[in-house]
Amino acid sequence: MKRTETIKFLIIRSIGNFLVLFALFGVFATFGPALYYEVQFRVATYRGVTYSVAKVVDEEIPKEEVGKEASFADILAGQKEHILIPKDTDFSILIPKIGANAKVFPNVDPSNSDAFIPLLSKGVAHAKGTVFPGISGNTYLFAHSTDSFWNVGRYNAIFYLLKDLTVGDDIVVFFEGLRHNYKVTEVRVVEAEDVSFITESQNGDEEVLILQTCWPPGTTWKRLLVFAKKTN
Repeated sequence: MKRTETIKFLIIRSIGNFLVLFALFGVFATFGPALYYEVQFRVATYRGVTYSVAKVVDEEIPKEEVGKEASFADILAGQKEHILIPKDTDFSILIPKIGANAKVFPNVDPSNSDAFIPLLSKGVAHAKGTVFPGISGNTYLFAHSTDSFWNVGRYNAIFYLLKDLTVGDDIVVFFEGLRHNYKVTEVRVVEAEDVSFITESQNGDEEVLILQTCWPPGTTWKRLLVFAKKTN
């Protein structure tokens, strides 16, 4: 092989290797957050790891413990019982089955992407116009809102695991220092244009918590809704 041909071969091979690495990086950046939660959940289920929510009302929580989450190493080989401490007792949501623990941002306009996109990278949004915990009607929380798979990494993917919730699962919401307990009553897929649970949120005579995420994950085709009713 001539010297010029060798140089060409090395250049082409280097470009090929770079493209492969770039593609792998793109896949990781795109699916990384959702994949992390998915693998962690499966490992936790296999090992029999369980979560419970701390009874923190009127208790002083050590600063270093607030919002602390079990690491993947803890799930893989650590203890099997973990306590979830809310990230913010003013407004936060915790879901023991999937180990979810997120701050909730109140009164976010679900029709204004400029308003909710920056917040969904940090936590969960409460839909403006829906009621707050402790009031009859629908409390509507949404997260993981994206228009394509390649944008998944821009958002907090913790609501990705809502698909694994079933009837009877527990959900805990802290609001203004008070704990509100709910149990899942239904999981439903609706059209993306269906906003009736937001617009009619104040018409009900029961306290209902509704959680929304994209369905299928990484699309805006439909919405996966989890309904839960107050138990205390």
